[in-house]
Amino acid sequence: MTQETISNQMWGGRFEDKPDDIMEQINASIGIDKRMWRQDITGSIAHAEMLAKQEIISQDDAQKIIDGLKQIGEEIAGGNFEFKPSLEDIHMNIEARLRELIGDTAGKLHTARSRNDQVATDFRLWTRDAIDEISHLIEDLQDVLGDLADKHKDDVMPGFTHLQAAQPVTLALHMDAYACMLNRDKLRFIDCRNRLNKCPLGSAALAGTPYPIDREYTSEKLGFDRPTHNTMDAVSARDFANEFLFCAAQTGLHLSRLAEEIIIWATPQFGFIQLSDAWSTGSSIMPQKKNPDAAELVRGKTGRLNGNLVQMMTVMKGLPLAYNKDLQEDKEPVFDSYEAIRLCLLAMKGMLETATFKTDAMRKSAEMGYTTATALADWLVMNLGLPFRDAHHVTGAIVKMAERKSCKLDELELASMQEIEPRITNEIYKALKI
Repeated sequence: MTQETISNQMWGGRFEDKPDDIMEQINASIGIDKRMWRQDITGSIAHAEMLAKQEIISQDDAQKIIDGLKQIGEEIAGGNFEFKPSLEDIHMNIEARLRELIGDTAGKLHTARSRNDQVATDFRLWTRDAIDEISHLIEDLQDVLGDLADKHKDDVMPGFTHLQAAQPVTLALHMDAYACMLNRDKLRFIDCRNRLNKCPLGSAALAGTPYPIDREYTSEKLGFDRPTHNTMDAVSARDFANEFLFCAAQTGLHLSRLAEEIIIWATPQFGFIQLSDAWSTGSSIMPQKKNPDAAELVRGKTGRLNGNLVQMMTVMKGLPLAYNKDLQEDKEPVFDSYEAIRLCLLAMKGMLETATFKTDAMRKSAEMGYTTATALADWLVMNLGLPFRDAHHVTGAIVKMAERKSCKLDELELASMQEIEPRITNEIYKALKI
């Protein structure tokens, strides 16, 4: 490769030999980071406007750059842009195309900027957009859970501990529990957004730039709260990515718990829920099967979400300041977790809003397993003045009697219960009924 060919690369001036083919493969990230093209163009336009405002480049040059960037955006959106692995990443692909469109003026765009602060800015912009979308999807699922709670506020089901019938609750209470989890998930994403919303532009490679730039201007143009405080931290920090991955993993964990209950409830042994055909699959050998595969896939995605978090934290754990090429591994887990949690939220919403809840089966199940035993113990405390531990013992003896007689608690005769505690009256049946 000639020196002239090398000099056509964005950074090749000091190199006399071309990269090894494997080096080009391992060094290229365009297959991953090309999805940040919108953010890269938006950030570059803001940077060009700032350079012109500060008279670092002329207004005419800035306008040529901006017009060219907008044309590139149209090309990418229309599927008419060739992404070249030889140009490594989204930033150099766009800048190379800009040079093709407007000539040497394109080289002025990178004044007072490094790929280090450029990618840090793009990544924060992309993550911010992802958080906004995910927050809306969480709210949509919360709305579905809220509608179910309103619809089923009087429908009784067994509440479980240790997956054993514990006390009667309503389906509304059960659905609202997940709505509360999701609300915390949404707030965590919002907190993450607030922390990441600082603009790295102007940090350059790591030590800032001697040009008279206006970081407040670019921050405002890009919707950031303010510029980042420390230039070395700005180009090397990825805790916002770690935090995003944790938020996604925690949300996935909550969705996985709900998916597990849907899977259990859909079994004939429970029969609490029937999923629509749109959210179920069949068996290639057993014609009778209707499998809750969507719920199982949501449950399975949790491992992927957890793995992405561990991967990112492992990449970061030993990096010295400031930027290191290891950080090229930062985007794939974030992009993957975004896609996974997005699908999980959409799938859960679709399953729940089209499901049929078998409230009769739920009530019948709530009447089994002596789920009103705690209410019986509380009645003994409140009406007879028994210490709770004594009431607990009396209740246990009454439950054992019902087991021997193979009947429900509210089917026991008053005289039978009075054999254990003589002061029990007919009022006890109000506590024993579901």
